[in-house]
Amino acid sequence: MNLRLSAVLAAVCLIAACSSEEPAATDTIDAGTVLHALFDEHFERDLELNPLSATFIGDYRYNDRMANSNSPEYRAAAQAMDEEFLQRLLEIDRSQLGYQDQLSYDIFRINREQSLEGNQFPFHLQPINQFYSITNFFVQLGSGASAHPFRTVKDYEDFLSRADDFSEIIDQLVSNMQEGMQAGVTQPRILMAKLQPQIDAHVVDNAEDSNFYTPVRNMPEDFSAEDRERLTAAYEDKIMNTIVPAYQRISNFIGDDYLDNARETVGLYAQPNGVSWYEYMVRIRTTTNMTPEEVHQVGLNEVARIHGEMHSVMEEVGFDADLKEFFEYMNTDPQFFFDEPEQLIQGYRDMSDHIAGLSEKLFEIFPKTGFEVRRVEPFREKSASGGSYQAGTPDGARPGVFYANAYDLSARPNWAMESLYLHEAIPGHHFQIMIQRENEDLPNFRRFGGFTAFSEGWGLYAESLGKEIGVYTDPYQYFGGLNAELWRSIRLVVDTGIHAKGWSRQQVLDYMYENSAVAEARAVSEAERFMAIPGQALAYKVGQLKIRAIRDDAEARLGDKFDVKAFHTEVLRDGAMPLSMLESKINRWVEAQLM
Repeated sequence: MNLRLSAVLAAVCLIAACSSEEPAATDTIDAGTVLHALFDEHFERDLELNPLSATFIGDYRYNDRMANSNSPEYRAAAQAMDEEFLQRLLEIDRSQLGYQDQLSYDIFRINREQSLEGNQFPFHLQPINQFYSITNFFVQLGSGASAHPFRTVKDYEDFLSRADDFSEIIDQLVSNMQEGMQAGVTQPRILMAKLQPQIDAHVVDNAEDSNFYTPVRNMPEDFSAEDRERLTAAYEDKIMNTIVPAYQRISNFIGDDYLDNARETVGLYAQPNGVSWYEYMVRIRTTTNMTPEEVHQVGLNEVARIHGEMHSVMEEVGFDADLKEFFEYMNTDPQFFFDEPEQLIQGYRDMSDHIAGLSEKLFEIFPKTGFEVRRVEPFREKSASGGSYQAGTPDGARPGVFYANAYDLSARPNWAMESLYLHEAIPGHHFQIMIQRENEDLPNFRRFGGFTAFSEGWGLYAESLGKEIGVYTDPYQYFGGLNAELWRSIRLVVDTGIHAKGWSRQQVLDYMYENSAVAEARAVSEAERFMAIPGQALAYKVGQLKIRAIRDDAEARLGDKFDVKAFHTEVLRDGAMPLSMLESKINRWVEAQLM
């Protein structure tokens, strides 16, 4: 009943290419009205099913609950909703829709079909790891460092209710992981050994020592004395009698049972139906029909090409040795490192106004929502990536956040800062995500949805704009940009190596050390990230290469008519979509200018 993603994407590409003309308004009114009503209904039902999604977009109606998304009941409800809405969508005559509605139709269809296809794989049997875990996420949520607000008495009461749901979720995770052990579907032992200390950090003897006590310390001054006393007592009770016991239960389970039964292998290929599982992950992460072997070869080719670019930097700075020695120099010379974490964080903050001003050279639309730089919290910094972005709310109530990791400064060279900032902040994720979310002309599922290949491809493409924008003026910073691009190319090699070719963790590390300027702490963190989230790392380079190819084609066809600001507007204004759809959309834009 379900179409393979490859067939879906091919159909989308064909349809989009044949739909260059807008149907007359009289032809679209009925179908368009039905379509948008369908989107609105699905969005509302999805928010109710996934309360945290609502919280993150600034809709606080369901802030008193969390979805037990790994439970049989939830999974059945989610599948039934996908099947229902896919069937209702297919009853709408796509040919009677305008161009934007056709885009929405195709994106919605792909989302439903991808979700349904994924149900054949037992994601729920290995629900947590050191990189993505509800145990870490819940701390961010409950400490006030994430999307759950702590501004009103109701906000505080809502989180107390969420804590009860969290306790039930933990019990569900344990049950699912027990089932996974019986079915031979487990996480690699090395990853779960990294997760357990993260969990144990929240098993405290006193409520005041818990991260969950932070909202109590930061309680608004306008709360009444009665509310302050009541909420303080309630939080102390909830922390010590609900939250801490939940963390203790899952820690005990991991230490006493799971680690002994977790697998020694690190690749998805070793799981039941693992080859097909990884092929699925490659398709949805890249929004292409590329095979793991094809992705692997692209990675090898890009690594070789970027090494050539790095040799040019070596010549410019007068470094007379081989590339591996240059890597060693870049990773060890004291001039490239900070003494204190705050120096790194402040360095990123200092970039904000400067790069924001420079971005006007290449962009004509900008997000209204502000953003800020924050340090990655100590409880997750050992396993967190070097940087990440958390979107703000379109109303500006919560800014976007660039989380910078200051753990182990020997792994955070200053030459990597400009490229990381371009990726996570301006003009990378902050631009792409917030321009999309602020566009009220898009259906909500497009405003608040996404495709990894588009968003991470844009982030890496944004890094490549450094010289055009006016940064990378220091050859070492340009090397940092090349190294970041090299790193994403290496990811193509090692992710497919792990999950399709049977590479060991040590093989991955050896390849990284041989081909990049990477410190041990980052190499280990990244290698284990690839093990934890198969295919995600492929999205960056595949997406960037496609966006760059689309731009090169547009420039070649338009010649003097090509306007880079207008191109970037066209890429960003309609939000994330599969790469094949983006290509068709830009082709349509180019053809309109050539008429």
